[in-house]
Amino acid sequence: QVQLVESGGGSVQAGGSLRLSCTVSGRTFSSYDMAWFRQAPGQEREFVAAINWNGGVTYYADSVKGRFTISRDHTKNAEYLQMNSLKPEDTAVYYCAGRASQAYTIRGYDDPSGYTDWGQGTQVTVPS
Repeated sequence: QVQLVESGGGSVQAGGSLRLSCTVSGRTFSSYDMAWFRQAPGQEREFVAAINWNGGVTYYADSVKGRFTISRDHTKNAEYLQMNSLKPEDTAVYYCAGRASQAYTIRGYDDPSGYTDWGQGTQVTVPS
């Protein structure tokens, strides 16, 4: 049984930083594409960032490009989202997601329906 567990959320002032973590158990991490999505109250779940199975390819939503960095550590079966220069509009529940790799790149990386496994979510709040 695959399990994804997020941690690292919290409340931070605008302009501050947070680092989210997602640990994976129950499957081979090296053949697993991963991503971060977020969902604000009353909004649809939206793509934030994705990383391919070996970390060689990354994707970002325009709204976070240059501020957020996705990475993964195969020794810890974990992916991370370093979030800098946080803004009030970044406030949301952040979810990590994963799926079995199908190619070097991630087709449909920004479509949540393409991911088979999800964490429980972690709240990030940036007060205005």
